[in-house]
Amino acid sequence: MAAATSVWRQPSILPGFGIALGITLSALSLIVLVPLVALALKAASAGPADIWAVTTSPRTLAALRLSFLGALFAACVNAVFGMILAWVLVRYEFPGRRFIDAAVDLPFALPTAVAGIALTAIYAPNGWVGSLLAPYGIKVAYTPLGVMVALIFVGLPFVVRTVQPVLEEMQADVEEAAALLGAGRWRTIFTVILPPIYPALLTGFVLAFARAVGEYGSVIFIAGNVPMVSEIAPLLIVIRLEQFDYAGAAVVAMLMLLISFALIVFVNLIQARARRRFGDV
Repeated sequence: MAAATSVWRQPSILPGFGIALGITLSALSLIVLVPLVALALKAASAGPADIWAVTTSPRTLAALRLSFLGALFAACVNAVFGMILAWVLVRYEFPGRRFIDAAVDLPFALPTAVAGIALTAIYAPNGWVGSLLAPYGIKVAYTPLGVMVALIFVGLPFVVRTVQPVLEEMQADVEEAAALLGAGRWRTIFTVILPPIYPALLTGFVLAFARAVGEYGSVIFIAGNVPMVSEIAPLLIVIRLEQFDYAGAAVVAMLMLLISFALIVFVNLIQARARRRFGDV
């Protein structure tokens, strides 16, 4: 007993650890845990029959499918092109580099509704890009493809800003040494460059995916919001709230929460394994 007490009373590097921990747990409970518990209780108030009816509704399943598959596709696209963009910004000097570097943060600062209106104006059949795609039968606005375009737009900065600091810490002489030892470009990429940045890239992927799953403002304008076609789950929640179906909205929100939590836990396990594997690289 005395040994256990002495362990808890060991001095901490940060003074006031007990008070800081208490404040942290209190804030976490008030801001995160209490709302989640309230959401779960509201969803449970619908009753097993209504919960099952809402969960298995074709409209709910279609909205969840579009939200999660669209977010996954957007996160994968952002992981590839975000890494390339971060590489260009770090490794090359060219006119307009600072402007592009600043423009990466626009989705952070731009109101989501403004982004949605701008994307709709650009990709509509009579827009700048939409008019060029229309002759080929490619329609972006008011389709699931438009949803993915909006999700890619809002998620790209997460990958760039997560990978960029890691690339800045990497010395270019490592790549030059690999080239001098006879490694080709692809081998250098997969054996020298990717291992150190893989954990950061996976973190950016998770952040972009999490942002895309819950995105609302920039999507509703370009999606068209056609039930069973281009209706996302957050919009379905809002529609149920406008119909005063609070329990049904809570059920859909709880489904999104559970699926998102399971996916994030799975990706975090992969990320922890990657850090253990490449931690000494």
